[in-house]
Amino acid sequence: MKRSSAIRRAVLATAAVALAVTGCTAQAAGGGGGGGASTAPAPRPTATSGDGKPSSPAPTSAPPTSAPATSSPAPEPSAKVLMKDGDESEQVRELQARLRQLDYFDRAPTGFYGSITAKAVSGFQRKRGLPATGSVDETTWQRLLGMTKKPTADELKPSTTNKLDTPDARCMTGRVLCISKESRTLAWMIDGRVVSSMDVRFGSENTPTREGVFAVGWKAKDWTSTIYHTPMPYAMFFSGGQAVHYSADFAARGYNGASHGCVNVRDRAKIAALFDQVKVGDKVVVHW
Repeated sequence: MKRSSAIRRAVLATAAVALAVTGCTAQAAGGGGGGGASTAPAPRPTATSGDGKPSSPAPTSAPPTSAPATSSPAPEPSAKVLMKDGDESEQVRELQARLRQLDYFDRAPTGFYGSITAKAVSGFQRKRGLPATGSVDETTWQRLLGMTKKPTADELKPSTTNKLDTPDARCMTGRVLCISKESRTLAWMIDGRVVSSMDVRFGSENTPTREGVFAVGWKAKDWTSTIYHTPMPYAMFFSGGQAVHYSADFAARGYNGASHGCVNVRDRAKIAALFDQVKVGDKVVVHW
């Protein structure tokens, strides 16, 4: 009897050890419930679903089925363009007047955004460390507003009676039609003396009046443009199809318009008198 009891105790002890080992292994693998021995590895956290119920963890050896979502900044929208090449408005006229205050735009405002305006804007942008796009966005416009004053009416639409500037040195000898783009004047000069003067208007940015030293090639008291079919009274041609002549449009609209490259005069009486005095071969100087 003692031998049988000893055998039974040995069998029960072996079974107990086997059950204890199996329980720790299952706990370590994430199965089973109760706590095991203090030397067993800590259980992995159990993931929960959105309603708080436990969900099965992903196998440790399997890669995630999809890349984790990452938050990347959304691309910034392109800066809104306020003014660009080809536009024509009173805001463009203000832009040109403000650029002129800073010496980026070297002529009277026209209200038309052409290549010269775009070049002036690019120069302003480069100097301020802005993208030199040649177009005006909100950043460029606000920077320009902060550096300039509100243009006066005369800056936006310069007065119709212009003061002569200092004659170009090339105008100081002989008989010369001395034409200044800066003051928008024509001075009829003989040996450095001003005989008469008058307001003038020039070509637009797209059809500019050429600058330099020329001579009167021929004259026509009554002439109509063969290209634009508009009257050109008292025309004195000095560079191809460009001439000094009376312009009824200039007389009516002032500097709101522009020529196709000619030098427009709006005082008919003055240019009529000038036409009678100027001779073919007389010098013409167009300058800033």
